[in-house]
Amino acid sequence: MTDVTTEVARGYEIRKRELVAEAAGLRVQILTLDAGQCVPWHLHSAIADTFVCLDGLMAVQTRDPAGETVLQPGETCAVPARMPHYVSGKNGGPCRFLIVQGVGKYDFVPQ
Repeated sequence: MTDVTTEVARGYEIRKRELVAEAAGLRVQILTLDAGQCVPWHLHSAIADTFVCLDGLMAVQTRDPAGETVLQPGETCAVPARMPHYVSGKNGGPCRFLIVQGVGKYDFVPQ
């Protein structure tokens, strides 16, 4: 059986989302993306996203400034608040990553 999480309010689908911990202003999750899936362009008004690659190669693309960070398992990167970003497996492949979001109020602003 496939464990697919549909992010209806955000307009995208991912393979799996696992909540690790959540407290006021802070959330830690593990996200699994199948080949071809992504977290589309968006930003957060007040929080940073910190990514830790767990499996596969993942790509974190940013705008303002434009760039791409490719992470291998064990590597990390952070995207500050108000910076548009897009997350996927490198070259459309699958990946699994831990994401720490905070500290502050969470929002998802499509770009």
